Amino acid sequence: MTSPTLDALLDAAISGIGGVPREGQRQMAYAVERAINEGTHLLVQAGTGTGKSLAYLVPAIAHARTSGTPAVIATATLALQSQIVDRDLPVLAQALAGVLGRRPTFALVKGRANYVCLHKLEGGFPDEPDDGLISVELVDQAASRLGKEVVRVRAWAGETDRGDRDHLVPGVSDRAWRQVSVNAHECLGQRCPMVGECFVEKARAEAKTVDVVVTNHAFMAIDAFEGRAMLPEHDLLVIDEGHELVDRVTSTITDELSASMIRVAGRKVGRQAEQTEEFERAGELLETTLDALPEGRLRALPDALVQALTIVRDTARGVQSELKGGGDESDGARQVARAAVDEVWENAARVLEERPLDVVWVSKDQRRGSILRVAPMSVATLMREAVFEERTVILTSATLALGGSFDAVAGTIGLRGEGSPPWTGLDVGSPFDYPQQAIAYVAAHLPPPGRDGTAPQTMDEIEALVRAAGGRTLGLFSSMRAAREAAEHLRDRLDGSGISVLCQGEDQLATLVREFSRDARVCLFGTLSLWQGVDIPGSACQLVIIDRIPFPRPDDPLASARTQAIAERGGNGFMAVSATHAALRLAQGAGRLVRRAEDRGVVAFLDSRMVNARYAGFLQRSLPPFWPTTDRALVLGALERLDVSAPPIRAVDEPAYAASPPASPSARPPADPPPPPPDPTQVRTAVTAGEAWTDEEDEELRDGVEAEIEVGDIAAQMGKSVPAVRARLGQLGLSAGQDR
Repeated sequence: MTSPTLDALLDAAISGIGGVPREGQRQMAYAVERAINEGTHLLVQAGTGTGKSLAYLVPAIAHARTSGTPAVIATATLALQSQIVDRDLPVLAQALAGVLGRRPTFALVKGRANYVCLHKLEGGFPDEPDDGLISVELVDQAASRLGKEVVRVRAWAGETDRGDRDHLVPGVSDRAWRQVSVNAHECLGQRCPMVGECFVEKARAEAKTVDVVVTNHAFMAIDAFEGRAMLPEHDLLVIDEGHELVDRVTSTITDELSASMIRVAGRKVGRQAEQTEEFERAGELLETTLDALPEGRLRALPDALVQALTIVRDTARGVQSELKGGGDESDGARQVARAAVDEVWENAARVLEERPLDVVWVSKDQRRGSILRVAPMSVATLMREAVFEERTVILTSATLALGGSFDAVAGTIGLRGEGSPPWTGLDVGSPFDYPQQAIAYVAAHLPPPGRDGTAPQTMDEIEALVRAAGGRTLGLFSSMRAAREAAEHLRDRLDGSGISVLCQGEDQLATLVREFSRDARVCLFGTLSLWQGVDIPGSACQLVIIDRIPFPRPDDPLASARTQAIAERGGNGFMAVSATHAALRLAQGAGRLVRRAEDRGVVAFLDSRMVNARYAGFLQRSLPPFWPTTDRALVLGALERLDVSAPPIRAVDEPAYAASPPASPSARPPADPPPPPPDPTQVRTAVTAGEAWTDEEDEELRDGVEAEIEVGDIAAQMGKSVPAVRARLGQLGLSAGQDR
């Protein structure tokens, strides 16, 4: 049977989704096909509205059909992963079935901890121990709820055919799920007596038979770097949200070591080793040593730290030897202990090795104490050898050509320099008419941002812009302090105007974005989580405010190390690191404004350096080609006219970055799994009274309330301030102890 042409496949796909032909989309699809055929790598910048997922999925499916091996798609965020698996691929499979002669298949591959472990349910592993950070009373109160959740999971495990956490509705807490799952290091692998029934093994076997496998950057990186063969063999890898790749990969191979980590490992070992007490004493020595060090990068390891790490490494090695000797190979408790001790040994040994590219630093955590962290300064060589040498890679995003060139991104992933593989960069533009749809306004009259908070003139500017826009404002700030400060000032100034201001941290982000999208007179201020991934269509957002150029913090260990290394080689460290970082964030932030062809508005930069600094041109070239101006009166007038003529807002039931609702069963092919669980690297937090709260900490609060523990005791047990605990209780509609 003759293979259909790419034109035929694209026509069928566009018709099947009810779309219209887009020149940029077709141009990108042909570039992807050409890269596959020639075995070269491709970096594609495709602006919002291009339809880039279809542009790479169609040639990827065609290649899988002819090569017999699946194409792998890796995304950075849960939102895009859900969109591809729940929306794009089911419709695309249906549309292409007639042309291809069969329905394309696809699967989602996730980490082992996302599946229930049958051996653990059968008692093959010990229960997860308490982390030691809360009192026995709180643990006892949590036990009742925890027990009920585990019982429900046990019943569900006997009915499910996939064992995937996302199939359990309603879900359970992370604490409960840890009681029924294991991570990759704890898994017994082929030694497990229930390996033949393992949900993970079944899912990975199924993935070998499909056309498209969807995963995330971190899982892809682990598969490539550690050689665990978690993904099926493939010769085509598409990396969407490619601007996030370096950060996600770096995070994946960042290690840490702390006293609390060693204590937890010691509890898991228990009486299985004679050297457990010696191991835990080594952890206490490390804690004392780290507590005496200032927070920040360690350019050389102090002698006291070398001594403490050596003792930790050597005692961990002794415990490892005891755990390996004798015992049942299918003993889950021994395997869990091994995994915990192995991690301590490996991380201590890595820091002591002092690899040339590793950066080591100390951070202070309110609950966990002092933490020693180590990460690679660059992942370029690693990416080149482990990712780009083995397959054709397509890297795509709306923001890859920074300063008008792909060189900056290419350099960070190993595609520049001697020995780099061949690659092509392509910018297919956007279907939007940016100069007609949006204004890029720089408030050049404002003083440069300082370190002492937002200047009064800047607050005046924010107020004037928000009033002119009639609300409809997404405020993107460089810090939570700046966002809260602006929100508080604006609330006072706008009192009685009918315009309200929401601030990130006052509720779950999904709730805040939903409220913002439904009311034209609402503004939403926040920081990094809002700079990318938030999609508010229509007139609910007609003004995006960016308070300052988002350079990395001067004391950021990795950024400062990279800057220094480039400068020592004679390069411009500031431009290569700080300016490139800022350009990427600015492009992502400015991209929040125009999401549809009918969107209109203003992006206001309140940092005069955007026009008068020597690097201003580089930053401007990284932005969409909005109509530029520094004319304040013109901008205020434009916002007022947009407010008056704005069409009715398009209410959004769920923000675009949230998990998509599952498609109807009839729309799903047999191999299609449910949407993925929350990414463990993206823990949802709220910020209250200056302190962050995770879902697990909220659960601990509820346990304290149920136990009728006084608020002061809860605060002490959780390592939080009393005002922060009271504020969070109020947000959750709870009261505790003396606050009742």
